[in-house]
Amino acid sequence: MTSRANGLETSHNGLALHLENVVKTYEMGTEQVHALSGVSLDIGQNEYVAIMGPSGSGKSTLMNMIGCLDVPTSGSYSLEGEPVDDMDDDQLADIRNRKIGFIFQTFNLIPRSNVFHNVVLPLIYGGVGKTERTRLAEEAIEKVGLTSRMHHKPSELSGGQRQRVAIARALVFSPSIILADEPTGNLDSKTGSEIMAILDKLHAGGHTIILVTHEDDIADHAERIIFLRDGLIESDVRKHDQHGQSVSHSGRPASNL
Repeated sequence: MTSRANGLETSHNGLALHLENVVKTYEMGTEQVHALSGVSLDIGQNEYVAIMGPSGSGKSTLMNMIGCLDVPTSGSYSLEGEPVDDMDDDQLADIRNRKIGFIFQTFNLIPRSNVFHNVVLPLIYGGVGKTERTRLAEEAIEKVGLTSRMHHKPSELSGGQRQRVAIARALVFSPSIILADEPTGNLDSKTGSEIMAILDKLHAGGHTIILVTHEDDIADHAERIIFLRDGLIESDVRKHDQHGQSVSHSGRPASNL
């Protein structure tokens, strides 16, 4: 089975996600706000994608849709072959736990809990047994280099260390897809570079990385940049084709990167 999305014909095999003519409309009093106005998009497994756009462009709504935090008003969405658009809240929570790891700009850590408990929490909610969840949490914490800080609370950590905890929490279920929403937004440039190095390493290890950012230098880590405007994909650019030339998703030479 194949589909045309933004001018590119792709097979559904090997896709991390597939959106077909996705519309998201919110009721604001007597008015309707069209956050997404018919987005069709394929992202392959192990792609590294940056989503950009001005305020109000729909990028946060698209991220919520991809992350199964919301469902389309119309259109279809499949995550690794599983139809998502008709799922109920419990089913959405289940697929989020199994397939997606979230990294947020504000870290979203529990202040009163130490590093270990912040990381292990998704496994508790997922019903993983104590021995196994302890092992998985400790492995995730080790991957981000925070074993020595395992029993410290967020208030005892630097901003970069807090984001490392958030990354460990995102990794603990071994998701295939990592969604990062402005992952360096609250960090200085040096610490931000360290966090991006971790994401680069995760991509090299086989994860699909999708990040929302307004910073060009952060987007430069990605292999593909999707730019939204007014709820539509304005451009979808793969940075280099096999000959090293920047090209658009439709195969035309890129003019603005």
